[in-house]
Amino acid sequence: MKQIIVEKNPAQARLDTLGVTKWETWEKEVSVFPWDFPEQEIAYILAGECVITPTGGTPVSFGKGDLVTFPAGLSGSWEVKQALHKHYKLDGNALTQAYVRVKLAIKKALKL
Repeated sequence: MKQIIVEKNPAQARLDTLGVTKWETWEKEVSVFPWDFPEQEIAYILAGECVITPTGGTPVSFGKGDLVTFPAGLSGSWEVKQALHKHYKLDGNALTQAYVRVKLAIKKALKL
C-alpha cells in the first residue's frame, strides 16, 4: 500500500527549500469525490480540513499548515470538511504528466 505522508507544520526553511510559494494553487469547496494520483503530488495546505481514504486503506486527515505527499498510483476518496486552498506540485513535466494520465485513462477504459 502506498503511504500518504503528512508533515505537521513543517519548518519555514523546508518550505522555502521546496519553493512552495511558487507552486500552483487549487481550491475546492466542501465536498466528497473520488481522485487518482497518476504522479506524486506534494501539497501545502493554506486553508481547510480534509480526509482522504485510500482505496482499501485507512483514512488520513490533514489541514491548514500541513505538507502532504500523495504517492504516484494512489486512488481514493476525498472528503473536504472545510473549504480547501492549497499550493501543489506534481512530479515530472507537462509531457510526462500527460503521458501518465493518458495511460491511466486507457487502463480504466479497458477495465469497463
